[in-house]
Amino acid sequence: MRKMNRKLKPSRTGIIRDFDSKSGSVKLVLLFVYLISAIIAVVSIFPIVWVLLAGFKDLKEYMSSTSLLPQVFDFARYVKTWDQLSIVNNYLNSFYVIAGSVLCALIFNGLLAYGLAILKPAGHGILSKLVLLSILIPATISLVPLYMNIQKINLGGTFFPLWLAAGANAVFVVLFKQFFESLPSSLIEAAQIDGCSPLRIFFSIVLPLSKPICAVVSIFAINGAWSDFLLPYLVLGQGKLQTVMVRLFVFSTQQTINYDDLMRSVVFSMLPPIILFFIFQKQLTENAVSVGVKG
Repeated sequence: MRKMNRKLKPSRTGIIRDFDSKSGSVKLVLLFVYLISAIIAVVSIFPIVWVLLAGFKDLKEYMSSTSLLPQVFDFARYVKTWDQLSIVNNYLNSFYVIAGSVLCALIFNGLLAYGLAILKPAGHGILSKLVLLSILIPATISLVPLYMNIQKINLGGTFFPLWLAAGANAVFVVLFKQFFESLPSSLIEAAQIDGCSPLRIFFSIVLPLSKPICAVVSIFAINGAWSDFLLPYLVLGQGKLQTVMVRLFVFSTQQTINYDDLMRSVVFSMLPPIILFFIFQKQLTENAVSVGVKG
């Protein structure tokens, strides 16, 4: 019996079983799927690899050579561009913007979605439709009045407008609302019977149960805060509070900038998101998939 157990191999639990994989037609389909996946992966990764390798070239080689690989892998060129950028402080500014944006995106958008999905006060249906309608309005249309209001309340030159802008995102509200509607109503009713206030129910019950959607919203908020340029450029100006994207724009407008230095500066803007993705890749994919499964 023990010998038989040793010979048994765990079967795959995917959509294609070991028995199916022995079929010639299934093997052909799998080969086609793998080929398409490999092509998509190469097309997606190639621009990143090309920028990284182009950063090792000097201006002469960059303008004349068509080879993907540089002649010399000289990291001193990256160090030189890093010193020219003086970008360390800009990295810190971007991280401050990201931290505040994620916090505001989770709390303010989550509270509005909590009211629309669970509390449902009078007029919540009309408010839900207005939130959906606001998604159809391009963000650039509201940029001018938003900037004027920021200046009127003297918030220019601070991170607060960037944080609050992330806390008023209709897409995040819709994502939160759809997830909150799938939560068991018995937990909310039990907390209400125990005398919990609406805010305590939100922070003690709803948010802890909403880790998957919170992770997804955090991903979008981080990506938006890191890559945003126009609003930080208008609000923060060209002072010490510049984010990385604003600093790269200012750096690219300098008359002494070379194309190879500009290419290396793009690499510096790509590195943090790539590093974060590889660190939290498993958590991101698990949370993104679990959002689509209603409990």
